[in-house]
Amino acid sequence: MTELEKLRAVVKKLRAEDGCPWDRVQTHESLKPEVIEEAAEVIGGINILQETGDSRNLQEELGDLLLQVVMQSQIAEEEGLFTLDDVVKTVSEKMIRRHPNVFGDGDPAGDRQLGWEEIKAQEHQGREWEKQYLPGAFRESKKLIDQALKRKGEVDHQKYPGIKQKYRFEKC
Repeated sequence: MTELEKLRAVVKKLRAEDGCPWDRVQTHESLKPEVIEEAAEVIGGINILQETGDSRNLQEELGDLLLQVVMQSQIAEEEGLFTLDDVVKTVSEKMIRRHPNVFGDGDPAGDRQLGWEEIKAQEHQGREWEKQYLPGAFRESKKLIDQALKRKGEVDHQKYPGIKQKYRFEKC
């Protein structure tokens, strides 16, 4: 059993009838705060790595973000929507399709960005309406981040003076 398979089994057990009451009742909607908070914590882990060379926090936070992907996929599977394998297949196929210079007939020295944009437009053909949801999603994400900041509080920079200024919280 791979570690990813083990994580899938853990999440499935958490959501099972004899699993964790909190995990069992979660929905795509109820997990939005966790998704955005974990993504922000990955950024914190990258900042820690950049500043200190210590990768432990980034590894942990990437795991927490992966947990969110696996949990959301498990919920979707329970609802008959898609599986984690479908998610992985979709992103793998997308990356292969968007890199014809690496995986296909494209010119290895070609303009990757131009091809990327054309391919992306083709992928979303007939689904252009999805972009209309992005401004609201960004506003909602900002609100969820603001709520996480209130929950977790600000860093005491007198207690931790080594944190670089660029990583300090600034009110928007």
